[in-house]
Amino acid sequence: MFEFNTTTFQPSFFILSGLRGLVGARLWLGPLLSLMYITTMAGNCTVIYLVRTERSLQEPQYHFLSMLAGADIVLSISTLLSVLKVFILGLYVIAFDSCLTQLFFIHTSSSMGSGILLAMAFDRFVAISHPLQYTTILTNSRVTKMGLAALLRGVALMTPLPILLKRLPFCKGQMLSYSYCLHPNVMKLACGQVKINIFYGLILVIFSFGIDFLLIALSYVLIFQAVLGIASREGQMKALNTCLSHIFIVFIYYGPLLAITVMHRIHHKSSPLAHAVLGNIYLFMPPMLNPIVYSLKTKQIRAALRKSFKVQQA
Repeated sequence: MFEFNTTTFQPSFFILSGLRGLVGARLWLGPLLSLMYITTMAGNCTVIYLVRTERSLQEPQYHFLSMLAGADIVLSISTLLSVLKVFILGLYVIAFDSCLTQLFFIHTSSSMGSGILLAMAFDRFVAISHPLQYTTILTNSRVTKMGLAALLRGVALMTPLPILLKRLPFCKGQMLSYSYCLHPNVMKLACGQVKINIFYGLILVIFSFGIDFLLIALSYVLIFQAVLGIASREGQMKALNTCLSHIFIVFIYYGPLLAITVMHRIHHKSSPLAHAVLGNIYLFMPPMLNPIVYSLKTKQIRAALRKSFKVQQA
């Protein structure tokens, strides 16, 4: 049991709560989360390997998919140590500076993933609305620049977060709601001029995830308009089928993100256990499901995977 006074101080560490309200959580969550990490790393590394080595996957949509896989790997590595320490070893302490570093990489990789999902929506729009100009619009150079822009935007937007937290005194304890560090969660323990952090956090949500989601939605409005212009019913269904994987990933990415953002705004009305469960879903599910969904729904990836297995067995 950890006890704290209410004096103002700069903590040397925080306490990660995990799922303490769930009886016996460590007994089954430790092995489950370890399996999810293994699945996430194996799936996303496989996607990157296939896109790099298979000529049939040298297309813009697969390059974007490999970038998304890279962002998911960074996100998973960022949380791996603290999450497994909590759920396997029962070690709940994380150093203050380590916490700030972790939240920077979590928010940066999340922002990058959001930007890449937007780029993938644009890719589907071009493929369906302008199929004859697809390769001339989405050149390798342009795809690389779009991926680099998503990375640089994430780094630029998230770099102030640990700096803004570092300047604050803390007087509301050291217990965090999750098994990892997020900016809103750490900020709630701080005193002093937190309005700057609140305002900047809102700016981040609006100008990163919010605008990305709105532009993705706009892309699909234009995509559906283009689909309706296709003469044959078979052609319409074929065009929509190429978007299903991306649509599914968008919902599992932004759904928990939106829910956890709202819960941070109504913290006093929400259950700590619900916070922790939703936080783990937000962190673990999209990186694990992305390669699985695309592998199941994309015949080119399945074919490349079978070819790779045959080569290794030969």
